Parts: sequence; structure tokens; C-alpha cells
Amino acid sequence: MVRKRSVSIGGHRTSYSVEDEFQVELSALAAARGLSLAALIAQVDAGRSSETNLSSALRLFVLAELKAGASADIVTGAGQSSSDFSSLGNARESN
Repeated sequence: MVRKRSVSIGGHRTSYSVEDEFQVELSALAAARGLSLAALIAQVDAGRSSETNLSSALRLFVLAELKAGASADIVTGAGQSSSDFSSLGNARESN
């Protein structure tokens, strides 16, 4: 469900709307960086283009971070065992 949320950035209140799952990831990313959620949102806001609204910029940020983490896991093999990969191949073959 998309929810409207408010945050203070640079001394002014603004709102953004994201799904609960994106909010959870934003909070986790902020915590991992040692930032408040508002500080992380301010960073995303400062880096977005004028053509992108804040809600979209936040979703794209989360997506990019999750993709970067997934790519790093693939390169390092983190979180995957060889049996995990072989079961993926078996699932594809059975389809």
C-alpha cells in the first residue's frame, strides 16, 4: 500500500509517497549508513534531477542500492551456496 509521509528537509516540510516495503528499505539503508531517515532522504533529494519527483527518486534509490547489493553478492558468492545455484538450474530445467 502506498502511504503519504512527511519529512523535514533543509528546514522545510515536504511529503513523499512510497509503498511500505520501500519505506522499510529506506529505513534500513539509513541505519546502515548511520543516518537518520530524514538525512538520507535529504541526500537523495539533493542528488535528484529536477525532472524526477521525490517519491520516484526514493524508489529508484532503493532499487539501485538493492541491485548493487545483489550484484556484490553474486560476485562474492555471499548468501549463496553451490546447492542454491544448482537448485535454480534444476527449477529452470523442470519448467
